[in-house]
Amino acid sequence: MARFTILTPAGASFTTSGGGYAYEMEALEGLDAEIVECPPTEEGFIAAAPSADAVYAKGMKFTKRMIDALTKCKIIALGTVGVDYVDVAAATAKGIPVTNCPDTFIEEVADHAMMLLLATHRRAIEQDRMVREGRWSEGRPQLLSVPRLMGLTLGFIGFGRVARAVAKRAAPFGLQMIAYDPFVEELTLSDLGVRPGALSEVLAQSDFVSMHLPDTPLTRGFLKEKHFRQMKPTAIFINTGRGPTVDEAALIRALEEKWIAGAGLDVFEVEPPKPDNPLLAMPHVILSPHNASASSRFDPARKRRVGQELALVLSGRWPMSCVNPTVLPGSGLQRWQPYAMTRGPNS
Repeated sequence: MARFTILTPAGASFTTSGGGYAYEMEALEGLDAEIVECPPTEEGFIAAAPSADAVYAKGMKFTKRMIDALTKCKIIALGTVGVDYVDVAAATAKGIPVTNCPDTFIEEVADHAMMLLLATHRRAIEQDRMVREGRWSEGRPQLLSVPRLMGLTLGFIGFGRVARAVAKRAAPFGLQMIAYDPFVEELTLSDLGVRPGALSEVLAQSDFVSMHLPDTPLTRGFLKEKHFRQMKPTAIFINTGRGPTVDEAALIRALEEKWIAGAGLDVFEVEPPKPDNPLLAMPHVILSPHNASASSRFDPARKRRVGQELALVLSGRWPMSCVNPTVLPGSGLQRWQPYAMTRGPNS
């Protein structure tokens, strides 16, 4: 049996450091495979690239130069939902599948989005500060101007897995829901009590606008100043998707000039945000450090998923979550039949 070398940059990923590769190796146990670390630099990776049968992408950007240096690589596996730190087009040109973990942290992110919605609506952080600062009497007057949540409208921009999970959580609160996603069938929306709408309708009608687009060349800077101007002055903007999908300068202006009332943000255009970012000083903005997906199961789940994808491809089968936009000619992979019977590889 051939021995497979899985190349990965040394050091921690974006979560906890250390811990080894025990979770990843569970699915690889039947294969003669080892995970080998290389220096976490572009040049260090390029030097080691010819030895790689597979790449475990973490901790750094993977450029076209790095991918072009791979001579026998069969897969680039990511332990994240987002794939924006890998040049997928370069990988596709070389016939290398790129995999991610699109369905591993859905519940956590949906919980977080709902938390931001409720906390911004009920001004939770401001109310907490009033109590701590001895401003007790200011709390009730502030909330007397806040409308009842039941009957308000939640609008989604993008209606993928996380948005659908948010919709399930929002329905019991009595929220009306509308979504803009030209790639999702109307029946998928209606089954969750969500009606379809044009982007302009979602922006104009929603009391909460929840952003769920991935970061791709087509979606980068998707929400601009003209879009924030279409929103209600009482609206709250929620983003648990990707920061670069929003023109952050336009969002800041919208908040400063009160085109909208507030925001709940887990993601930013530049992460971490710079100390002088105006968002950090705004009272009706709730922020979190891009950790919506985090929970005690985060690392074990994503690492096991990486191992599963690596094992599938190294044994000649199709991965569960291939993000490449086109069929990969000459890859020699067979679609994994247990999944192919019920769904496509990108479902």
